[in-house]
Amino acid sequence: MTGGSGFVGSHVVDVLGEAGHDVVVLDRRPPPFENRRATYLLGDVAEPDSWTRALPGIDAISHQAARVGLGRHFAGVTDYVQDNDVGTAVMLRALDEAGFRGPLVLAGSMVVYGEGAYRCPGCGPVHPGPRSVDRLAAGTFEPPCPSCAGDLVSVAVGEEAPVDPRNVYAATKVHQEHLCAAYGRASGSPVISLRYHNVFGPRSPIDTPYSGVASLFVSALRNGQPPRVFEDGGQRRDFVHVRDVARANLAALEAQPGVTGPFNIASGHPHTIAELAHALAHALGPSGPGPTVTGEWRLGDVRHIVASPDKAARELGFVARVPFEEGIAELAGLSSSAD
Repeated sequence: MTGGSGFVGSHVVDVLGEAGHDVVVLDRRPPPFENRRATYLLGDVAEPDSWTRALPGIDAISHQAARVGLGRHFAGVTDYVQDNDVGTAVMLRALDEAGFRGPLVLAGSMVVYGEGAYRCPGCGPVHPGPRSVDRLAAGTFEPPCPSCAGDLVSVAVGEEAPVDPRNVYAATKVHQEHLCAAYGRASGSPVISLRYHNVFGPRSPIDTPYSGVASLFVSALRNGQPPRVFEDGGQRRDFVHVRDVARANLAALEAQPGVTGPFNIASGHPHTIAELAHALAHALGPSGPGPTVTGEWRLGDVRHIVASPDKAARELGFVARVPFEEGIAELAGLSSSAD
């Protein structure tokens, strides 16, 4: 497993260990949460020597290592490409040279879709383009119908939707999927990409540019500050608990032969960003600061992205178990602890 010392990766290690698997973790950081069934190797996925040490005896790969989040400046493009694209390419070359033919599970992302799926009452299903600076600056956050410019209704996106990356991180996640799929075709290895939606839960990094929105809100509330909600707070997302994401990885690694391709890993129950902020504020202390809706926006963001989890349920047997309210209560209870 690459990235097994990180937020999602450390939970995947735990779930694999509980299932009786022996795990070799390759990560450039030491593990904050060691698992006794795991062997930890310090190394970088973009360095061939790391793979020379990591691959002997391996029969499956879980590729979790990635630079995540939107980032603050476009100048970070080289770091994203190095960690995500080059790192994945070096891994695949090492697998090819080692004759690896086992299952490969990639930590994908819902960002590959760009905007989610939409329906126009007059035009039917449509795929809106990027939102314009003029509309965003005017506080018009909903994307218009690309055909008639009318209002749209957000609906769940399925894995068959075309990819449409809207920022650097999204572009690298698309490339990771394409590289891994190419390796699968060349080698015969079954390749599954798990397109995570908004993952939250214990061990999420706080106070970094790459923290998830739930962690950023928790950090603000712990410091006595109101969570800053961008746009008007109406953006819809699917928040899926990290333990459910870990279970999805176990299901993918143990999938039946012939199960391949992308899978949405989501709860199937979307919430708005404002709902998330209010729920965390209430859970962490009703007398504390409430959310502030700022009207700010980021050009690389999308308005709505919610998923259909049907394919994962049908082919992987994966259904999210942790309700949104339970996950929020857990985050509030863990907000002053490491786990």
